[in-house]
Amino acid sequence: MMADSDLMQLYSRRILALTTSIPLQGRLAAPQASVQRRSPQCGSSVTVDLSLDQGRITDFAQEVRACALGQASASVLGQAVIGLDRAGLVAARDQLRAMLRENAPAPTAPFEDLEALIPARAYPNRHASILLAWEATLEAMDQASA
Repeated sequence: MMADSDLMQLYSRRILALTTSIPLQGRLAAPQASVQRRSPQCGSSVTVDLSLDQGRITDFAQEVRACALGQASASVLGQAVIGLDRAGLVAARDQLRAMLRENAPAPTAPFEDLEALIPARAYPNRHASILLAWEATLEAMDQASA
């Protein structure tokens, strides 16, 4: 069981601020790909719609039904997803995963706000929710490229 001080740190003001400003929310009218991912551990879900041009994301929307940590992660993704190619997205996702699981530093720009999620390292059962939007976006990119 988490102590109240642990919960306060985990759901810091910075994380909660990110949850209230998730960019690119909703659905696209005519996406090239649409993917829904769900975390069986916590029930969080994310639906990503996107379109690509020459391997780069040109249009993006997301519906995020997740805990505050998953929402914060999706918010940071949404801030910089337009224009990304698969390699850039994979690199950022891998940096985020390493930050959570291997005590690596926070991802680099434009995803440096993921640093707010460092306290979640201690809660591996939350990692799937944090990575959910990233995994859904990668799967949608793969679908759109196929």
